[in-house]
This record gives sequence, C-alpha cells and structure tokens, in this order.
Amino acid sequence: MTQPKTTNPNNRLVLKLVGIVLGMFGFGFALVPLYDVFCDITGINGKTENTAATYTAVDVDESRWVTIEFLTRTNSGMPWEFEAKTKRVRVNPGALNTVEFYVRNPARRDIVAQAIPSVSPGTAALYINKTECFCFNHQPLGAGEEALMPMRFYIDPQLPEDITFFTLQYTLYDVTEAAQKNAQSTVAKTTSYLTDKNG
Repeated sequence: MTQPKTTNPNNRLVLKLVGIVLGMFGFGFALVPLYDVFCDITGINGKTENTAATYTAVDVDESRWVTIEFLTRTNSGMPWEFEAKTKRVRVNPGALNTVEFYVRNPARRDIVAQAIPSVSPGTAALYINKTECFCFNHQPLGAGEEALMPMRFYIDPQLPEDITFFTLQYTLYDVTEAAQKNAQSTVAKTTSYLTDKNG
C-alpha cells in the first residue's frame, strides 16, 4: 500500500515567504520607473520641464499676482556655494521674468554640477515655463571660479486661481565623474567612427 506524500508545513511556509520577498523586490524595482512616468504625466512631484519653452505672444494677466520663493541647496559632498540672488519675486502670469543664481567653486579641483529643480506645491510645476535655465545643462566651474547663472521664465496664465504662492528649489549635484565618462565615451565613439570611415 502506497503511503500518501506528506509535505512539511515548514517547507510550505518558507516557500511562501520567499515568494513574498521576491514579489516585493520585483514590485519595488518596477515602482521607480512607473512612479517617474506617473510624475512626468501629472507633474505631481514638482518636477519641471527640462527643455526650453518658447515665449510668443503670451497674454499677461495684470489682475493677478503670484509670489515665487527661490530656495537653493547642495547635495551632500558638493562643496559649491550656491544661492539665489533674488530670494522672492512677485509676478503677473504671462509676464517674462529673469532671476539669477550665484555659484562659486571653493574646491581645489574642477567640478561639473547639475541642478535639479523641485516645485511645491507640485501641481504648480505644470505652469512654470522656462525659456532659459542653467538646469538644462551641466555647469562646469574651475577651482576657485564663480559665476552668475540666469533663469528666464513665465507663469502660464492658466495657473489655478487658488495658487498664489509656491517655492522653486534647486539642488546642485556633483556630476564630474559621470561627465568625464560621457566625454571619454564620446571621444572613443568619434575616434572609432573616423577610423572606420577612413579605414
């Protein structure tokens, strides 16, 4: 007579727990790109566009005023001095405005920086249109150098009436290593292309 197979309850529990852990890991891994896509669509996390807007014949709403506060910070390990020359401005939606940010590299080495913007409340990010911004590109500074970095922008007149104040914060990151790798990769690709072409 064949004995029925018995499964150890502990083994079943272990398999369930391993499955749960793997599922959680997979969900967490997929969550980051899904969250980025969601934020890009809704603008809910305060990310602004990273390409220049075009300013053409925008109607200025002189009946409304919006106050914008500019905050600056540097990421951990980034030695630059970084501040907004204008801490706060009052603007009419639709009007083109210019503000400047000051940076200085006190380190004894050249550093390449990248500024990442964040807006609070996040929905306001959908209505900020930058025609020029230092945040669009890497910003290199030699040891001891300083610079003024402009930002030109306008607020879309479609900004909801209840938003009369928001903050725009820029965080500077040291991207020197990544910039150097990209430059080396570009040189290598160009050299390879020219070698093949002249080959």
